[in-house]
Amino acid sequence: MEVAANCSLRVKRPLLDPRFEGYKLSLEPLPCYQLELDAAVAEVKLRDDQYTLEHMHAFGMYNYLHCDSWYQDSVYYIDTLGRIMNLTVMLDTALGKPREVFRLPTDLTACDNRLCASIHFTSSTWVTLSDGTGRLYVIGTGERGNSASEKWEIMFNEELGDPFIIIHSISLLNAEEHSIATLLLRIEKEELDMKGSGFYVSLEWVTISKKNKDKKKYEIIKRDILRGKSVPHYAAIEPDGNGLMIVSYKSFTFVQAGQDLEENMDEDMSEKIKEPLYYWQQTEDDLTVTIRLPEDSTKEDIQVQFLPDHINIVLKDHQFLEGKLYSSIDHESSTWIIKESNSLEISLIKKNEGLTWPELVVGDKQGELIRDSAQCAAIAERLMHLTSEELNPNPDKGKPPCNAQELEECDIFFEESSSLCRFDGNTLKTTHVVNLGSNQYLFSVIVDPKEMPCFCLRHDVDALLWQPHSSKQDDMWEHIATFNALGYVQASKRDKKFFACAPNYSYAALCECLRRVFIYRQPAPMSTVLYNRKEGRQVGQVAKQQVASLETNDPILGFQATNERLFVLTTRNLFLIKVNTEN
Repeated sequence: MEVAANCSLRVKRPLLDPRFEGYKLSLEPLPCYQLELDAAVAEVKLRDDQYTLEHMHAFGMYNYLHCDSWYQDSVYYIDTLGRIMNLTVMLDTALGKPREVFRLPTDLTACDNRLCASIHFTSSTWVTLSDGTGRLYVIGTGERGNSASEKWEIMFNEELGDPFIIIHSISLLNAEEHSIATLLLRIEKEELDMKGSGFYVSLEWVTISKKNKDKKKYEIIKRDILRGKSVPHYAAIEPDGNGLMIVSYKSFTFVQAGQDLEENMDEDMSEKIKEPLYYWQQTEDDLTVTIRLPEDSTKEDIQVQFLPDHINIVLKDHQFLEGKLYSSIDHESSTWIIKESNSLEISLIKKNEGLTWPELVVGDKQGELIRDSAQCAAIAERLMHLTSEELNPNPDKGKPPCNAQELEECDIFFEESSSLCRFDGNTLKTTHVVNLGSNQYLFSVIVDPKEMPCFCLRHDVDALLWQPHSSKQDDMWEHIATFNALGYVQASKRDKKFFACAPNYSYAALCECLRRVFIYRQPAPMSTVLYNRKEGRQVGQVAKQQVASLETNDPILGFQATNERLFVLTTRNLFLIKVNTEN
């Protein structure tokens, strides 16, 4: 079985600025334009049975404003009348009303358990659309923005089961056929799961295709399902359709459709109920392993082989446990004995006295470590100097203990670390894994619509932008831009709802649930001479921070950034903020 390659993200040092001094608040006014909508945005609020954190991440924090990255400054939203409305900006001072480009054929209000309608711009002439009831539309649009050639026409329309939202889609065109691959997200009830929230996340990878020679309609040729326990931060299909990349807290795995899915669940449950294969405990000098023997076992049925860093146990001609030990043992002094309770007790003498073993056999999870109360007390005693319930109880001590009250919010990360996984589209196996550790996921942005979306991660105090390159197996993720200190700054914004940046990296922006928008510009040259008083040196560049306050009490439902403008959507209004990026 092939094992996934453990990879790491390579930071480009020239893109970091160790002398960055922070953002300077600028009071320069930002031009802001407001458009009143003819009909309200089709917001779908969470139902009573959508109570988990995953429901909130996927649907409660959904971005109702969609940016067409194939055409500059073109945004779309769906209103309560089922109309897809578009606003394309040429000139800020001559804004027109949003125009209707398509109307959903179904009545959105008729379905009780629907989700929000979702749209993804697959290519410059194709769009995938979901009405939130479980129906997928593939639409040929012609060249969008060109009144002569733009015509939205349904090319595929099919019910695909439970309601879903569209996460990503791509268009694949070759001499023989045209295919659309799309990624659909659902949160479904887990009937057999006794632990946790009782829900699981399903990602369905659907491929729709039509042969160029035939005059047949588009039809589904492939459906694969991944399952996980958390909503992915990022999920995208590679441009060639040969793979998939996911950033998530909990891992995802492909499952078989239909009956095999139930078998998988039964297997998972039986594994959870299974007893440990063996129990082990340790002192500073030795380890004791206890194994329950089958009935009527004799001394002749047992073979135990000790090597300096290896153990091999065979019971009744069957391999029971074999592998590399965590550390070296004195194999000549190690022994085994059959106890009266029909159990095998193995005594291993440590070569390195005092070393605590976290596991018996490297990589083996079938055993269970038993700690006695004396050991637990000793471990707590050794760690006592690191923490305290009192705020620095001994100030004269060289290294005062850390106290949770001294931590800032930006120092605290989620307990579970995220991972970035790449799945092969043919074998459905994981090929590459990156453990992101404390590199908190911030947002994603499309820099080049022909490439996969970029994702932004926190690295120390900075925010680093990464561009996936599926064709480069050895260097699959490229560090393309840095937003200095933004990882630290954004952590203080407790009410942040959406996060974005310009495709040319000239600024990053975030908005709160209500009214306020924060803009962080890249450092730019100063027109006047400025000195750092502490260091006595001239400052060549300054990074500006600006704040815009929208004149509305409606919650912000959508947020998109282009190179020149920020688009902010509320229930009844669409705001445009002109961001005067300096070249």
